[in-house]
Amino acid sequence: MCWPVCFTIATAEVGVLERWGKYTGLVQPGLGIVCYPMTQLVGRLSFRVQQLNIKVETKTLDNVFITAVVSVQYQVLRERVYEAFYSLTNPTQQITAHVYDVMRAELPTLELDAVFEAKEELALAVKNALAKTTAEWGYQVLQVLITDLDPDQRVKNAMNEINSSKRMKFAIAERAEGDKILQVKAAEGTT
Repeated sequence: MCWPVCFTIATAEVGVLERWGKYTGLVQPGLGIVCYPMTQLVGRLSFRVQQLNIKVETKTLDNVFITAVVSVQYQVLRERVYEAFYSLTNPTQQITAHVYDVMRAELPTLELDAVFEAKEELALAVKNALAKTTAEWGYQVLQVLITDLDPDQRVKNAMNEINSSKRMKFAIAERAEGDKILQVKAAEGTT
């Protein structure tokens, strides 16, 4: 027995059809009808850009723990919908694992100050590593951004204290130089 079942596919989406559990094709946006249970709409994929924010905690070369937030923007490739639907159970989990792998390999080779300077290089390393594997899965990585680098609060306080001490030392040296000039001018004026 076969029952007609109606469904709709939204713009920027595609539907995946199976007949008796075997892939039969894709359904484009609009109204569709299948003969259930022989044919079923088993899923939908969006072509919209998706963003995944991943928090990675690791330590740097100088043994400072840092939390990095990596934002990965990706989308399904229109010509690889079959792979995008059938190759991975959970694409976000796979992307997250690759980001962890790259960041935990790269950050321990840099000192804390260098990490802040190398944000673009780190993002590029993640993007290059992801681009190769995600293309096989039917996904395209559009952009990788490192949106936050956050060391432990005690480290931030220590860094601020170091900067404050340097500035105080500079201010004292400048004040001493100014006092010296005033004393020389005063001595020149009395002779």
